[in-house]
Amino acid sequence: MANYFSIILTLVTLATGVIWALEKWLWAPKREAGMAQPWVNEFSQSVFPVLFVVLVLRSFLYEPFRIPSGSMMPTLLEGDFILVEKYAYGIKDPLVQSKLIDTGSPQRGDIAVFKYPLDPSVDYIKRIIGLPGDRIIYRNKTLYVQPACDQQAQQECPKMQVIASQPTEGKQYFTGASALDTYQEQLFGVSHKILKDPRVAPRIPYYFNQPGTQQDEWIVPEGHYFAMGDNRDNSVDSRYWGFVPDENLVGQAVFIWMSFDMDRDASSWLPQWVPTGIRWSRLGGVQ
Repeated sequence: MANYFSIILTLVTLATGVIWALEKWLWAPKREAGMAQPWVNEFSQSVFPVLFVVLVLRSFLYEPFRIPSGSMMPTLLEGDFILVEKYAYGIKDPLVQSKLIDTGSPQRGDIAVFKYPLDPSVDYIKRIIGLPGDRIIYRNKTLYVQPACDQQAQQECPKMQVIASQPTEGKQYFTGASALDTYQEQLFGVSHKILKDPRVAPRIPYYFNQPGTQQDEWIVPEGHYFAMGDNRDNSVDSRYWGFVPDENLVGQAVFIWMSFDMDRDASSWLPQWVPTGIRWSRLGGVQ
């Protein structure tokens, strides 16, 4: 849906822009005094500046997204509305999404929005765990990362690192009636919380099987990234479907601009999608 909206917005902006330019520099000077302006021309002159600003902001600067699920709990909750920095990983044209200018690349710990590799019409949001060339292991609910080895630097290759995670006190997050365990994880200098479900065993048989590696191990190909949800046992991510191609990247999540509380009792007569309140304390930067 987001792809279709971008295409429609671009085409309508171009159409109204052409009419606006023709009216300003060609038709208006030739029109006799007192002659009425066609409604299409008047409409284009009114809406084109607004559409142009929206197109520039949405295509090249920032785009709003809504968090639809709990896969990024506790960092992002269902009902959060975020701003995604579109230019963080490159400036793309709004029609075919080809990269025009390279402005940067994801780093470990970034929260990135990308097109789901198995269905590019769907937007996904996950945390970047592995960069091109990294070796990733997720074993017994413990994350291991070996950074890519630069053979040309003729230096000793980095060793496999256990990504430390310390349990925190309190049971604040739940899946159904089951409490989730909260941990503070340190991912190469990026500190953030993750969740683990003590009821859920590792789902290794369902992992994406990369040829030449063990079933719970992956080596990130060039031009790709490995992404995981912070709600580790309730996230369908790179462990299950593979890697995120660079061309699928949309941008980096940077700010929560609105957050609706969606908790509603099942006996309520109101639909589940109707918010029950605003979580003001969640507004701010995303980490």
